[in-house]
Amino acid sequence: MNQPTPAIVAQGAVRRLPRVALILFCLAYIVPGFLGREPWKGADMATFGYMLEIARGATSWRDPQLLGLRPEADGMLPYWIGAWFIHATPSWLSPSLAARLPFVAMLALALAATWYAVYYLARSPKAQPVAFAFGGEANPTDYARAIADGGLLALIACLGLAQLSHEVTTNLAQLCFAALSFFAASAIGFRVVAPVLGIAVGLGGLVLSGAPSMAVLFGAGSTVLYLLSADPQTGGRRSAQRAAASLALATVVAAAIASSLDLWHWRFLLPQDAASRDWRNLARLLLWFTWPAWPLVMWTLWRWRFQIFSRTLSLHLAIPLWFAGVAVTAALTTRPADRALLLALPPLATLAAFALPTLRRSVTALVDWFTLLFFTGCGIIIWVFWVAMQTGHPRQLSINVLRQAPGFEASFSLLALLAALLATLVWAWLVRWRTRSHRTAIWKSLVLPAGGVAWCWMLLTTLWMPALDYVRSYTLVVHNVTSVIGQPRCVQVLDLTRDQIAAFHYHGSLLLRPASSDAQCPWLLANADSHTGLQNGANASQWRLQATIRRPSEKADDVLLFKRVVR
Repeated sequence: MNQPTPAIVAQGAVRRLPRVALILFCLAYIVPGFLGREPWKGADMATFGYMLEIARGATSWRDPQLLGLRPEADGMLPYWIGAWFIHATPSWLSPSLAARLPFVAMLALALAATWYAVYYLARSPKAQPVAFAFGGEANPTDYARAIADGGLLALIACLGLAQLSHEVTTNLAQLCFAALSFFAASAIGFRVVAPVLGIAVGLGGLVLSGAPSMAVLFGAGSTVLYLLSADPQTGGRRSAQRAAASLALATVVAAAIASSLDLWHWRFLLPQDAASRDWRNLARLLLWFTWPAWPLVMWTLWRWRFQIFSRTLSLHLAIPLWFAGVAVTAALTTRPADRALLLALPPLATLAAFALPTLRRSVTALVDWFTLLFFTGCGIIIWVFWVAMQTGHPRQLSINVLRQAPGFEASFSLLALLAALLATLVWAWLVRWRTRSHRTAIWKSLVLPAGGVAWCWMLLTTLWMPALDYVRSYTLVVHNVTSVIGQPRCVQVLDLTRDQIAAFHYHGSLLLRPASSDAQCPWLLANADSHTGLQNGANASQWRLQATIRRPSEKADDVLLFKRVVR
C-alpha cells in the first residue's frame, strides 16, 4: 500500500515567481565572472590555450597539442566549440572573450534544463500534494512551477557552482550536457521531441566532452528506472516502456560513439590510492560545495521516505537520486573531486526543492535569518576591503590585501562601482520584499540564499575583479618575462605546465620551443623546481640564471629565466 505524499500545499502557496524577475536574476548571476578579466590560472587558461592554437591552425583539430602536450581531458568538443567561436567572431573581439561566449550559453542552458527537469518531475502523480477534502489544494501545473522555481534557486544558491561554472573548461560543458540529460530523463514521460533531442545531445555531448562513463551510467540507470515504474496516470506500462526504449537507444549510440573514437579510459583511483585519500577533505568539500542544498536533500529523503521504499517507483525521487549518486561517486573516486561534483548540483537542487512543501514555518524563518546575517556580513566585508584597497584605510586591512597580492595597485572603475551599488540596493530591496510579500510561497525560503550568493558574486566580480585578476592570471608574470627578454623572443621551455605555456603564448606572443629540441634560442624558461630537469633536459653549462620571476600569490608558480652563455 502506497503511503500518502507528505506535501500539504494550498493554492495560495504556489504563486509564481515573476518570469521577468527570474530571468534577470539568472542573467545577473551568469554574466559577471565571464567579463572583464583575463584567463585564470589552471584549467581556464590551459583550455583556452588549446582553443587558441586550434583556431590559429597551429595544431590539429583531432589531436590538439601545446608543445607536444595533449589536453588532460579526452573529449574534444568543448575545445572545438571555443576554437570555432574564436575563428568566427570579429577581430575586434578579444580571443579570450570570444571563447567564453558559448560557455555563457552553456551555463544558461544548464540552469534552464534544471528548471524544466524539476517542473516535469513535480508534475508526476506521486509528487503531487495531498488532495483536500473540500478542494483548495494546489493546482498540479502551478505546483510544478513553484517547485521548479525553488529548484532553480537552490541550484544558484550552491556555493560550489559560482567559480567553476564561470570558467572556460570541459567541466562546464559536462555540466551543461549532464543537465540536458537530466531534463530528458525527467520529461520523457510527458513530452517526446524535446526530451529525445535532449537525451541525444546530452549523452552525446558528455561522451565528446570526456565523460563517456557517466553518459552511459546516466542513460542506463534512467532506462532501468523507467522499466521499474508503472504509474497508470502517466500512461502506464506502455508509456514507461517507450521512454525506456528511447533512453536505451540513446545510451547505446553514446557508447558506440565512445568506442569508435577510443574514448574509454579508466580514471578511477585504485583501492590502494583511494585509501590514501584525505577523506576529511572530501567530507568538507561535500559540505560546503553543495551548501545549502544538502540539508534540504536530507530533509527530503526523510519526509519522502515512504515514497522511496514504496512498491511502485517514485520517479521524482529516483531519477535525481540516480544522477546525484553517479556524480558523487565520481567525485569520491576521481581527481579533481570538485569538478566531478559539479555535475551533482542540478539533481541535488531538485531533491532540495521537494523539501520546500514539507518545511515548517520555524525552519524557514531560521533559514531566512541565517542567510540574511551570513550574506549581509560577507557583503559588508567585501565592501570594507574594497574601501581599504582604494583609500588605504583601515590600514591593517590594506596591509592584508598587499600581503596576499604584493605589488597590486588598485584602480577605480565607475562602471564597476555603479554595478556593485545597484546589486547592493537590489539585495536590500529583496530582503525587504521577502519579509513583507509572498509569505506563503513555497519557494520563499530559497530566495535569500540564492539572492545572497548572486549578490556576493556580483560584488566579487566588480569591486574585487582587478585584485582577483592580478593574483589569478599570468599577466604580470608574462609581462615581467617579456620586459627582460626584449627581442628576439625565441624561448625554450622546460617543465612548464599547460596553463603556463598557454599564458606565454597568448600574453607574450613568445616563440616557444621545447628544451629538448635543437632550437638555439637565447632564452630558457623553466619551472622553479626544474634544477634536476635542467641537468637532464638541457646542458646546464650553456645557461646562466638571469632572473626568478615570481607570481604574486603563489611561490609554487615561480619560473626561472635563463640566458644562453655565449662562448
